[in-house]
Amino acid sequence: MSKSLIVACDGEAASGKSTGAKLLSKKYKLLLLNSGLLYRYASKMLITKKPKKPIPYLKKIFKRTSYNLIQKQSLHSQEISNHVGYLAKDKAVRDIMRIYQKKIIRKNKRICVEGRDIATKILNKNPRYDLAFYFTCKISIAAKRRWKELKKKVTLKEVQKSLAKRTKMDKKRKHSPLKKVNDAILIRTDRLSKKEVLRRMSKEVEKII
Repeated sequence: MSKSLIVACDGEAASGKSTGAKLLSKKYKLLLLNSGLLYRYASKMLITKKPKKPIPYLKKIFKRTSYNLIQKQSLHSQEISNHVGYLAKDKAVRDIMRIYQKKIIRKNKRICVEGRDIATKILNKNPRYDLAFYFTCKISIAAKRRWKELKKKVTLKEVQKSLAKRTKMDKKRKHSPLKKVNDAILIRTDRLSKKEVLRRMSKEVEKII
């Protein structure tokens, strides 16, 4: 299984894209790069360190921080979730993340990258994705999933409001807005179980390998 395979997974907040990307990566032995974690890590560092000059600080941090270390952080608090949507609107921040992701992608020919601008920006060329998926889910179901992830520390209503706000911000932002590319395969996770999601994604992978 050495052939190059580059997969893009985009989708709305709590739409199940992380789970789908994780399952597919495990099955086909792909490196999994979760761009959302990068933005969450940036938010955590800005919240805790409160640097006077955020952009130079983030540039420095992401030059020396390995993705392996970022993966080990605890990054799914509601405070980070509320902060990250605003951070992701900043073009300078997105440029830092794009450079960081491209560096990892160019070193790995078998990779699954998930986020909100992967097919449209990160993997639109040099290199381009072999396969793109776009995840969506009913807000009520997405909110219940995220609420359980947060161990019910905040109200379900608050989680639903936060998710709706984040998706709206992602779709409306000026730089790299969330949108489905024409050739992306739609995955409706409110209609599919985890097994069915993997089966649907695998079917598309099998067509090109």
